[in-house]
Amino acid sequence: MLDLNSPVFQRDLFALNKSDQNALLSTLKRIRAMTWQQLYRDSGLKWETIHSRQGPNGQRLYSFRISQAFRAVAYREDVWLRILSLHPDHDSAYH
Repeated sequence: MLDLNSPVFQRDLFALNKSDQNALLSTLKRIRAMTWQQLYRDSGLKWETIHSRQGPNGQRLYSFRISQAFRAVAYREDVWLRILSLHPDHDSAYH
């Protein structure tokens, strides 16, 4: 299940151009249909642990590919994938 309620995520979403918004929606639809194991192993998403930062309450953060151009940052909480932010410049997901 996806949680898209982060204010930072929503700010980032509305700042995207239409092409990037379409890429995001396409990726989220794909993720929504996956199991956790499929999500972790999907080579197109390039799911990666972020070691330099922690999420709310110390959760491990992850980065995954939305498109060649940008990534998203999220954490897992029970059955939820809580997406925190979008990073069109790719490298900013890790800082």
